[in-house]
Amino acid sequence: MNPLPLEKPGEAAPAPEILLFDFDGTVADTLIVAHGILNDMSAEFGFRSLPAEEIETARMMGTREFIRHLGISNWRVPVIVRRGLQLLHERIDLIEPIPGIPDVLAELHGGGHRLGILTSNSEENVRDFLNRHDLPYFDFIRTSSKLFGKSREMKRIIRSEKVSPEGILYIGDETRDIEAARETGLRMAAVTWGYNSETALSALNPDHLFSTPAELLDIPRKSR
Repeated sequence: MNPLPLEKPGEAAPAPEILLFDFDGTVADTLIVAHGILNDMSAEFGFRSLPAEEIETARMMGTREFIRHLGISNWRVPVIVRRGLQLLHERIDLIEPIPGIPDVLAELHGGGHRLGILTSNSEENVRDFLNRHDLPYFDFIRTSSKLFGKSREMKRIIRSEKVSPEGILYIGDETRDIEAARETGLRMAAVTWGYNSETALSALNPDHLFSTPAELLDIPRKSR
């Protein structure tokens, strides 16, 4: 798969001031552990489990479609998410970085970009992971307490960091990431190694689509 170009013909892509990363599936390889947690919670909360052979089918679904597929009522989503984060914290030592991501983060940081994280995970889980794997490259970590609340946090980041929406490139692996970035006016780079498949992501026309972490190094660099 060829990544969507970072420039249009005859037009240089402006260098983003901030590279804003999702966490689960983008920086941290949480897919297998999250699958186990999901099935553990299915018994606890009475929703449909996800057999291993259905994971690739699930990656084709948007987040709302996946919730419906599992038979989860919308009003139960917050409590299930909170429980999932608790279980993930108990298993954080099982989580490894996406292969290649540590070197890419180091190079992007050294190339003049400010790096941040915006995630639906907890700040405690993110900091534990970053400390465990010696990834000191992020200037800030912001969390959304709601599964579909990232656009609100993006607006807060724009205000607090005193940057225009065009100055932020959000890098994430889910269709809801694309939807939140579009709602807020952020540029979006979707990555295909996480929770949603290339087909599901490309259907929403992100600004860029990357299939390997190394392709992130093609992002124009900004001098400090």
